[in-house]
Amino acid sequence: MAFNEIKLHGTEDFPIELYCIDKNHPRYEMAHHFHTNIEIIRILSGNATVSLNDRHYEAKPGDVLFVNSNVIHSALPENCCYECIVFDSRFIGINSEFENFINRIINHDIVLKEFSTDTEINKITANLFESLKNPKNKFAVMGNLYTLFGEFINKNHFDEKLHIEDDNAKNLYKLKKVLNFMRASYSKHITLDDMAKTAGVSPKYFCSFFKNMTSKKPIEYLNSYRIEKASAMLLASDESVTDIAYSCGFNDLSYFIKVFKDFKGISPKQFRGNKINNV
Repeated sequence: MAFNEIKLHGTEDFPIELYCIDKNHPRYEMAHHFHTNIEIIRILSGNATVSLNDRHYEAKPGDVLFVNSNVIHSALPENCCYECIVFDSRFIGINSEFENFINRIINHDIVLKEFSTDTEINKITANLFESLKNPKNKFAVMGNLYTLFGEFINKNHFDEKLHIEDDNAKNLYKLKKVLNFMRASYSKHITLDDMAKTAGVSPKYFCSFFKNMTSKKPIEYLNSYRIEKASAMLLASDESVTDIAYSCGFNDLSYFIKVFKDFKGISPKQFRGNKINNV
C-alpha cells in the first residue's frame, strides 16, 4: 500500500533527518508510501528490492537511490542494513539561481535520476550520510548537500518529467487514495468493502489490483502497517501488549501475537525485551 506520510523530518529550522535501519527497526520493511520530501536511500549491506512507482531496482551494498517527491516507494530488504535521508527540498533554495532549480524539482518540471552509478555522486552522498551522524555540525551537512546538488547540475543528473501512461497514472491515484485511507483508519475495523469503495472499484477487482500494485494482499499490507505501529509503541511506551494490540486495530490478542510473530519472527514481549537488553 502507499500512504501520504505527513511528518516533520528533522526540525522546522533544519528539516533533514537520517534514519539507520536494520532488521530490529520497527520499519525494517519499508511499506509503500509517498511524501512531498526528497529521500535518499543508501544500501550498506545485504540486498533490497526498491520500488519507485512502477519501477523496480535490485539494490546492493554501495547503491544509492534518489526518491523524488510524491513518488510511491517501498523497499523489501533481504538481510539488509540501509540508511535513508529525508529532507524538504525548499530548505536548500537560498539564492535565485538555486531556488529556480529547486522549484523545478518541486513542480516536477524535472526529476532527479533515481538510480546512481556515478562514482563521484555516490561519494558525495556517502559524505552527506556521515555528516548527519554528527547533528552538531550543521555546516558540514549543508556543505555536502549543496555539493551534491551542484554535482547533479554539473552532470545533468536529472530528467524531464517522468512520463506515466494514463492507465498507470489512474492506478497510482487509486492506490494513493486507499493507502491514505488505510493509514488513517488502521486502528479501526476496516473491511475489504471499505477499501474497495475508497478506491472506487469492486471488492473482487480491488484484491487483484492491490496485489498487482504492491505485491501484497490488502489485509497483508494492513497488518504489516499495524505491526509497524505496534512495534514502535512497544519500544516507546510502557503500555501493555493487550492495550497496544487493541489500539492498533486487533480485536483478538492471540491473533495479534500470531501476526506479530509472522512479521517479526518473535513475540511482542520478546521484541520489547530485545530493546531493553540492547540499551
